[in-house]
Amino acid sequence: MAPSVELRSALAGVRTEVGKAVVGQDSAVTSLLIALLCTGHVLLEGVPGVAKTLLVRALGQSLDLSTKRVQFTPDLMPGDVTGSLVYDARTAQFSFREGPVFTNLLLADEINRTPPKTQASLLEAMEERQVSVDGTPRPLPDPFLVIATQNPVEQEGTYPLPEAQLDRFLLKVVLPVPEREQEIEVLARHAAGFDPRDLHAAGVRPVAGSAELAAARAEVRQVQVAPEVLGYAVDLCRATRRSPSLSLGVSPRGATALLATSRAWAWLSGRSYVTPDDVKALAHPTLRHRVQLRPEAELEGVTAESVLTSVLATVPVPR
Repeated sequence: MAPSVELRSALAGVRTEVGKAVVGQDSAVTSLLIALLCTGHVLLEGVPGVAKTLLVRALGQSLDLSTKRVQFTPDLMPGDVTGSLVYDARTAQFSFREGPVFTNLLLADEINRTPPKTQASLLEAMEERQVSVDGTPRPLPDPFLVIATQNPVEQEGTYPLPEAQLDRFLLKVVLPVPEREQEIEVLARHAAGFDPRDLHAAGVRPVAGSAELAAARAEVRQVQVAPEVLGYAVDLCRATRRSPSLSLGVSPRGATALLATSRAWAWLSGRSYVTPDDVKALAHPTLRHRVQLRPEAELEGVTAESVLTSVLATVPVPR
């Protein structure tokens, strides 16, 4: 079944709308759309001031989705994220007060600044799409996407995410500092009166919504994958497990994530089938956070990116 032109054009319009507020982060917008199509979650990494928060707010506005932001701090408790039972003196009963996790897009800002107990409070929400308080499961809205940010600098007083929790994120997107021309464009917009707190004034408007996302997800699930392409994705993941530079390779969950993101990218590209190039295109953002370097490899300057580039260059591509 060929991808719907109307649905694809609606989601392509999201990039245009976000571009009215955010300059030079087109690949990050595409990655967030892929995560929404795959019902996955995203880890955003970038130095302060590259528009991580603005990107999420503009995405929510263009898709007419509710957005909430939580600033993760060392004293943040799990109930501050998921919600808690509150005693009502008038009824002499406890009632559940929803936390900020009850939204469509949750921006978990600087997730590595909060202790593991609070980081883990997001695990059930991310995996099961529900929150359990006092033994009662409460479903989260659909769609539900956690976009967690980490700052690659200032590592003092942080709690690095454990490998098991990193594996729960579908994609890790690195936001670069904009090019010179793009930075000039940012300044020109501010000089012309752009206010990042007022997206309506910037002209960002909804061009799609939950219904379009649900229909698009149904079409993505119909994208065909040939056996040799499945084998190629598995071979890439297995090659990381044999790499002498890595102490931890990509898990089978990582292989299923690579399949999912490749199908979403093929659909966004207007195809009803996955090619090896789709797998290659999504290998870095899907797998970079699922591998762990050996200490001696880190000392030699090896990075996860260079290992993945080597794997992509050595694993035979099906014809």
